[in-house]
Amino acid sequence: MGSASDLKFGTSGLRGLASILAGRPAFSFTYAFVLMLLKRGDVAKGDACLIGRDLRASSPEIAGICAAAIAEAGLKPIDCGDLPTPALALAAQAMGAPAVMVTGSHIPADRNGLKFYTPKGEIDKADEAEIVAFESRVGSDVYPAQATAAPEAFDAMTGYVARYLDFFEPGCLTGLSVGVWQHSSVARDVIGEVLQALGATVTPLGRSEIFVPIDTEAVGNGDRKQAAAWIADHRLDALVSTDGDADRPLVFDETGAFVEGELLGAITADLLGAAVIVTPLTSNSGLEACGRFDSVRRCRVGSPFVIADMQQAREKGGTVVGFEANGGVLLGSDVERGERRLAALPTRDSLLPILSCLETVARRKLGLSAVAAGFAFKAKAADRLENVPPQAGNAFVAGLADGGRGIDAIAARRGGLASIDGRDGTRMNFADGSVLHFRMSGNAPELRCYAEAQTPAEAGSLVETGLAFASAAIFRSEVA
Repeated sequence: MGSASDLKFGTSGLRGLASILAGRPAFSFTYAFVLMLLKRGDVAKGDACLIGRDLRASSPEIAGICAAAIAEAGLKPIDCGDLPTPALALAAQAMGAPAVMVTGSHIPADRNGLKFYTPKGEIDKADEAEIVAFESRVGSDVYPAQATAAPEAFDAMTGYVARYLDFFEPGCLTGLSVGVWQHSSVARDVIGEVLQALGATVTPLGRSEIFVPIDTEAVGNGDRKQAAAWIADHRLDALVSTDGDADRPLVFDETGAFVEGELLGAITADLLGAAVIVTPLTSNSGLEACGRFDSVRRCRVGSPFVIADMQQAREKGGTVVGFEANGGVLLGSDVERGERRLAALPTRDSLLPILSCLETVARRKLGLSAVAAGFAFKAKAADRLENVPPQAGNAFVAGLADGGRGIDAIAARRGGLASIDGRDGTRMNFADGSVLHFRMSGNAPELRCYAEAQTPAEAGSLVETGLAFASAAIFRSEVA
């Protein structure tokens, strides 16, 4: 058995085993969230609180428990059903209401989580700490024997679809043939609906009735081969998809090649005329080199950090777009094109980068591979080491900060170590221009490894070398 103490806030939301979350913890954390809002005066008794969920088997039960907690704390639970996280966030923003999204995003099916939104938007790190403090005081006392509620239903999808059909020109995707890899994405139907409405020919592919954990930062070789086969078989201009809760896009170009998330973000920011982009350290260093943006602001991994930096950037004026290496785009300011306006939505979204990339392809009459090549990014690879004890993983990463742990052997083959950035994990910049970056995941017991190099093969080899080095160091120390 586990307890609420086994659940942790990661880069975006509370995460842990579904078997632990489904019960007292889901109730107590949601109850604590509402208590925090009431104490601060962000809401009043009887106000609405929206609830959404992804397609995991455990999500309906957990959403029901959250609804009961909201009602018990004095707010009115509103059930938005299965929908993308950004659709729930948009509806909450429009209503000036808080929201709770039940989702584990891209992590395995046996896990789940909660994402919280105040009436002002996604919670920040200070809010997370305050929720944990409230939960520690009330968590053991508030869970009733029969926690039930009958929340009112609300359609939050119509507004989400209208957001993009009102901004993108009718017919802007005419002539494009796009595959939608549906799997278990909560946006698997709405993506096709929007693409068709804008003129694309859509081919639905790979629908699954069991949950598929798609990580847009660590796309497996099997998924890459399947995507390439679909693209060749159906002669597609692109294949698009998302992670489980549809706040991260997954895109393959017409050649079957995977398009990195930060490249999707850069194409989106370029189309929207962004002056400033905000992105974590893990994003490709080609963002600075491409010369398309007035300023590139770097931050730690996680949407709360991107949002905080976007708020600072917005104060200086200009269009601000944030994105992460996973491809999720956060719109930090309103965008206007003629009489069409796209309101700011400072939470990760997958549909905006998907549409922006496809419109760029249609407008420029180039393949997505050619559009991507125009940014001249370095080749990048990423993978992870699973089941890493957090203490051992963090010790390994910290030990790299001074060039220790034997990293000198890897550095020597790359002309030496040029610099180290320790703002989020340890990012090592080598003299030959390549990069090796280690950080522990905030969502799961995994060590993330990222590499940049001149060619895909070289970047992939560097990741393999890095993970082999890390595995030997971490698990040798665990045995010792």
